[in-house]
Amino acid sequence: MKAVVGGTLIGVTAGILAGMVGVGGGIVIVPALVYLFGMDQHTAQGTSLAVLLPPTGLFAFLRYYQAGHVDVKMATLIVVGLLIGGWFGGGWAQQVSGPVLRKGF
Repeated sequence: MKAVVGGTLIGVTAGILAGMVGVGGGIVIVPALVYLFGMDQHTAQGTSLAVLLPPTGLFAFLRYYQAGHVDVKMATLIVVGLLIGGWFGGGWAQQVSGPVLRKGF
C-alpha cells in the first residue's frame, strides 16, 4: 500500500511540475523557444513536453530495462500519477497569464 500511495504521489508531483513548467530538458528548450524563436510561454512549454518524451524517455528506459534496473510496478504507479498530475498541472498552467507563468518558470 505504501508503494502504491508513494509511487502515485511521486507521479502526481512530477506531473504537476511537468505540466506547469515543462521540467527536464525544458530548462534549456523553453527559454530558447521563448527568447530565440519568439514563441509564447504556453506554446514553448507544450512543445518542450512533446519533444522530450520520445527520445529521452523511451531510449533511456530501454537501456535501463535491458540491464534489469527498472522496477516495473513502481514505474507503472508513477506513470498513473504523472498522467493525473500532468492533466491538472497543464490545466492550471492555462489559467495563468504568459508573463506570470514565465516568472514562475
